Parts: sequence; C-alpha cells; structure tokens
Amino acid sequence: MGRRTAVAGLVACGLALGACSGGGAAMTTIPPGGDRSAHGVQVGAGARAVVSLDEASAADSVVAATWRAGFAALAASDPAGAPGGAIVSPASLLVALAMLAEGADGSSAARLDEVLGAPGQARTDAVDALTAALSRYEGDPAAVQAKELPAKPVVHVANQVVVDDSWRITESYLDRLVQGYGAGVLVTDLASAAGTRDLDAWVAKNTGGLVKRSAVVPDPMLALVLQNAVALAARWQQPFDAADTHDGPFTLPSGEQVSAATMHRTGSFAYVEQDGWRALRLPYTADLHADVILPPAGSSDAADPARADPATVAALVVALHSAAPQDVLVGLPKLDLTTKVDLLGAISAMGLGQLLDPSTAGLDGMLEQPHPPLYLGQAWQQAVLTVDEQGTRAAAVTELGVAAAGAPARPSVEMLVDRPYLVVVGDGVTGWPLFLASVLDPRG
Repeated sequence: MGRRTAVAGLVACGLALGACSGGGAAMTTIPPGGDRSAHGVQVGAGARAVVSLDEASAADSVVAATWRAGFAALAASDPAGAPGGAIVSPASLLVALAMLAEGADGSSAARLDEVLGAPGQARTDAVDALTAALSRYEGDPAAVQAKELPAKPVVHVANQVVVDDSWRITESYLDRLVQGYGAGVLVTDLASAAGTRDLDAWVAKNTGGLVKRSAVVPDPMLALVLQNAVALAARWQQPFDAADTHDGPFTLPSGEQVSAATMHRTGSFAYVEQDGWRALRLPYTADLHADVILPPAGSSDAADPARADPATVAALVVALHSAAPQDVLVGLPKLDLTTKVDLLGAISAMGLGQLLDPSTAGLDGMLEQPHPPLYLGQAWQQAVLTVDEQGTRAAAVTELGVAAAGAPARPSVEMLVDRPYLVVVGDGVTGWPLFLASVLDPRG
C-alpha cells in the first residue's frame, strides 16, 4: 500500500471482488496473481448468458458503429511508425469500449450509447450475439502460428478484466462483464513488473503468440485494465500457387512505383464496381472471407485509404454479399503488417474525449467506494496481419486502462492490386468487420 500514499487507507475490505464481508451477498475472493475463467463459473449474480442474433435487435446498428470505430483507429495509426500501412481490429475495439460502457454513467454513458450504436442492454445483447456467432470457429489460438493453416478456420475471442490488488471491482459491474462478455478475472499489482508479466501472459496466450506483450504501461494509479483479444487462422478456399508469385508493380502514395511480391490466381469471385471503387471477395474455407477494396484511381482515398468514408466501404462489403461471381484474374501482394496504436486520440475523435478527464469520465461505478475519480488513462491496440499463398493469420489485442485521478494520461475482370488498398476480414453471417487494414506499401 505504501506505493499509493495518496490513496492509502481507502481499501478496507481486502481483495474481495464484490461487497465487503460481514453482510449482504456472498463475495467471490481471488488472491493477488490469481485468475479465473468466467466460462462455467458462477460469479456474483450468474455466469455468461449467450444471446442469439435473432434476439439482438441492435446488431446492425452495432456493426455500423464498429465500422466507424475501425476507421477512427486506422486514422490514429502513426504513418511514420508504419509506412507500409496499418492493421486494426474494429471488432476488438468495439468490444473493449462496450465493456467500458458497462461501468459508465451520466453523460458519458449516453455518449457511449450513441457512439457504440445502441444503448444499455440492447448494446450488450448485440455484442454478445455477434461474439457468440463467431463461436462456431472457436479453437486454439496457437493455430495462428502452425506451419499449416487449419482446414476449418479458427477465430478465438477472449475478454478479461484485470483489477489492481489495491482496489475492489463492484459486484454489479463484474456481473455485467461476466454475463454479457464471458470475461475472465485477474487480480494483480498493475504498478509492478509482476503485473506486467500477468498481462503479457494473457496477451500472448490469446493471440497465439502473434502479439507477444501487453502495451499497458505500469502505473501506481492504474485501477483496472479491460482486455479483448481476437485471433484468426484461415485457409483460402482456393489457395494461391507459390509458383505464380512474382514481383509486380505497386504505386506508393508518393507516386513512386516499386516492386512487391504479388500472388496471382484466376478464379470465380464476387466482384463489384461502384463509383470508381472496386471490391473483390476472397473466400476462406467455410463462410469467412477477405474483401480487397481498391479506391478510385487518383482520388484522395487512393492516396490514403485509412481516411475513406466508413459507410462507403461498408456498402461495398454489403454489395459483395449478393454480387454474382465473375471470372477474375487476381494479383494480390503478400502482406506482413504489425501495428501498435495509441487509441486515446481515436477515442477523442470519436466524440468520447470526456472519458479522458477525471471530472467528466463518469466511470466511478466500476470500483467500490471510496476512491479518487476514475478516467480512461490508457488505450492501446496491437494487431498483426499476415497474408500469403496459404491464407491469413491475424491477431489483435485492445487494452483500456482505467486510472484513478493523479495518474498521467498515455479474366473477364482483372483486379491487379497495384496501389494503396484496404483489406477487410469479416464474418459472412453477421457482416461484422473483424480486421481492417490500409496497405500503403506491401513491402512493410
């Protein structure tokens, strides 16, 4: 407790997750460094309640909000740090913000309702249903590192709430995270190297090692961290032949033409053209897909696809759902992208800047009182995308750090992809965008 002299004495009931002992509901107590998966475990008022898509009336609105969040994150990536482009997970960001929203109140809660596409329980149900729909592909995230991609795609999604050992999460907030998101729980010292190791271990495990470490910076005033991970390993329905991979031209945003290792294949694919935009769907086995989207040549969107209108891109993806297959000669650069984004700027750009100010954040209901005002002090996303002849390997982790006041803030058609473009990896059942990449230079 000595490392937090400003808040010494505020915690009087030990390390219990819930109300203090000695009356009322029973507590669930987890020792420091302990963890517990929420799957099949009763926590507070109950374990996870899975909602079907038919029951989630706000699913479409939340999917639309996910597109907006994804492009906000893409725009926040640092071009200097990632000159080849950037990869983000719109779905991961949306889920992490939705978990944060479960603990918000007042004007912050109302603003989160608006930004995330639906209010309260309707949003919780929509996120639950969208995530549950992906469970048809749940599997070992280690598949992303296997030499051979699996015959059936693997999509692993995991959530966790990490509570600093000097604070107690409220039972009502914990119940919402468990019931709506299946979140696991970890208690650790978020100011120490031991806490960092705990965060790192969860990140590495749930991304199959594609993301090796947490981005959260240890801090004595960090109260809790919300983590979401998405990992994908998917084989092309029709793999590319490595013999047909050779250097092809690619025009950079500057106008310079370079050579990039480009895969080639002829096949029958969904393809659309709208207002100069061109979009192609490359199916994985089963009903996942990657959509490759070329902005109009010479447009501002062609120079920087990350700034494209989310609604325009979403409409192209929807059009591909019903597009008649055409014979297409595809030329697609191989990719190996890694991105780390500080999301605080993106969150402000989304109209959620009040979350970053202790006086307006409205997050105080997350922890048992008394405590200093809480605010969003850290927000990170790390993502990896590899595209080759065999298929796609991808992973992303979004981490939101809630701090106590006083902590510092932190053929018939040829589609030759030869200029900056977008890649969307989406769920064919719900249209939920799992990964979104803007490729400026496929050489990395």
